[in-house]
Amino acid sequence: MGTNVNAERILGWVETERLGVADLLADLDDAAWKAPSLCEGWTVRDVAAHLTLSTRTTWRMVLGGALRARGDWNRMEAEFAVRRAAAFPPADLVAQIRETAASPRRAPMAAPADPLVDFLVHGQDIARPLGRTRAMPPEPTTIALDHVVGSPFYGARKRLRGLRLIATDADWSTGDGTEEVSGPAGDLLLLATGRPAGLAGVSGRGAERLAAAL
Repeated sequence: MGTNVNAERILGWVETERLGVADLLADLDDAAWKAPSLCEGWTVRDVAAHLTLSTRTTWRMVLGGALRARGDWNRMEAEFAVRRAAAFPPADLVAQIRETAASPRRAPMAAPADPLVDFLVHGQDIARPLGRTRAMPPEPTTIALDHVVGSPFYGARKRLRGLRLIATDADWSTGDGTEEVSGPAGDLLLLATGRPAGLAGVSGRGAERLAAAL
């Protein structure tokens, strides 16, 4: 599947995902908010706080955060998330996601598809460790996959080198490797973004090699 989808359509998917994640979070008890997410070292509350920043991050924040983190992007994002999680109670974080659900505003340097990736993937980072099921619609998920595979930001090119990924629930594939990894687009997206949890839904000769790389 190609990436020729206009920004307005992507924004519609982003709004749907934001509202869906807000609904998921609103249904959690205190213990669930404190539970570990799929993001190493991040609680569910940290992930929720990170998602509120999708429309609120400024260049000033990025420049200051990058200096404090000595150029380590992941460390900077973790600092932002933990600080915001401490500053707002869960109900406020849910409200912040809802109130900007339809906002076209993006963080500096973010492409239109980055918020879609953010909410699709982080929705699973929250749901799966808690035993919750959160659907990942094939069409927006394959658009997110195209973006992740083509972007240098997510590290997918190195992670997926020599592999061919094939979605079993959509007309989508990528890679020219001889070792195949097949499964639902949602699980492939988790793997492309470095989450071993996606291995549970895939099969193929390349799955074992991919597992070693995660």
